[in-house]
Amino acid sequence: MKSPAQVVVVGGGALGMLSALLLAEAGQQLVLLEARGTGSESSWAGGGIVSPLYPWRYSAAVTALAHWSQDFYPGFARQMWEDTGVDPQVHVTGLYWLDLDDEAEALAWAAREGRVLRGIDMASVHEQVPVLGEGFTRAIHMPDVANVRNPRLVKALRAALAAMPNVELREHCPVTGFIQEDGQIRGVITSDGEVRAERVVLAAGAWSGEMLRTLGLELPVEPVKGQMILYKCAENFLPSMVLARGRYAIPRRDGHILIGSTLEYAGFDKTPTDGALESLKASAEELLPALKDAEVVGHWAGLRPGSPQGIPFIGEVPSHPGLWLNCGHFRNGLVLAPASCRLLTDLLLGREPIIDPAPYAPAGRLG
Repeated sequence: MKSPAQVVVVGGGALGMLSALLLAEAGQQLVLLEARGTGSESSWAGGGIVSPLYPWRYSAAVTALAHWSQDFYPGFARQMWEDTGVDPQVHVTGLYWLDLDDEAEALAWAAREGRVLRGIDMASVHEQVPVLGEGFTRAIHMPDVANVRNPRLVKALRAALAAMPNVELREHCPVTGFIQEDGQIRGVITSDGEVRAERVVLAAGAWSGEMLRTLGLELPVEPVKGQMILYKCAENFLPSMVLARGRYAIPRRDGHILIGSTLEYAGFDKTPTDGALESLKASAEELLPALKDAEVVGHWAGLRPGSPQGIPFIGEVPSHPGLWLNCGHFRNGLVLAPASCRLLTDLLLGREPIIDPAPYAPAGRLG
């Protein structure tokens, strides 16, 4: 591999790996650095709904990324399966929202944005989702919402990168600082020494703010803990995703049911707690009473990269030429990843961007 690299990508989650993949496909020589194992943090821990939980509550900046990514995912998943033999399992189930306080706003948003979302009577919901609990009075339904099996997605991304001759993948290689020369960022300092490059892309999720602090920059990205639980049921137990009172149930193709999630500001602590377990089980049994007799086969926590309004930072840091950001996606990293990584690639390579990059630019948003 050529040295120095053209690009160093810091962070081996979905955002970092997909950024690396798109840059490598465009011919860039690059090194991807991950402090742990690739895809082992937030990208692995999330639910993988290919939509913001309440898309109408977000700004136009988040909506633009979400719409582009939702249209991209099905073909991308097929291509990844063909290229790597790992199926990310983009599973179109639709999503029912139950007893929303802002149902009217949701329907108005869908009409404005041209998305299929409609009110549906509860008798029809129970007919379509027989395992749904009683006591819910109203529902809206979006039929084309998918979920991606995120542990499979990150496995596929890693396999794709490992097969590329112009990519060097270094796991268990923490970055401790940046190389600055002549007013430019020229690489990073790792536990194994310096890695030099023409450009550095920071995609380190919840850890991105900590890393930029080494340059005296304040990036408003902080860890936000989320806990989830997993049940194993029959393959056809739950035909659709359902969401009520801030909690959701996601069916995988093999009958696993994910229930999530909490929202906790607890620093970098990822310890699962008994309190969250009981709260999630209560939500699970309210949504799907049959889960009362099912075994919890998994309980874990991950750290989301919280950011103001959930608007990610995508683009070059003006005060530090050569340093690029793709981070701060909060609850929507997997949803927004395809568009975010494509936008980053367009900007870094000087191509026409897929959408207006202004809302995501780091300029004026860092302290």
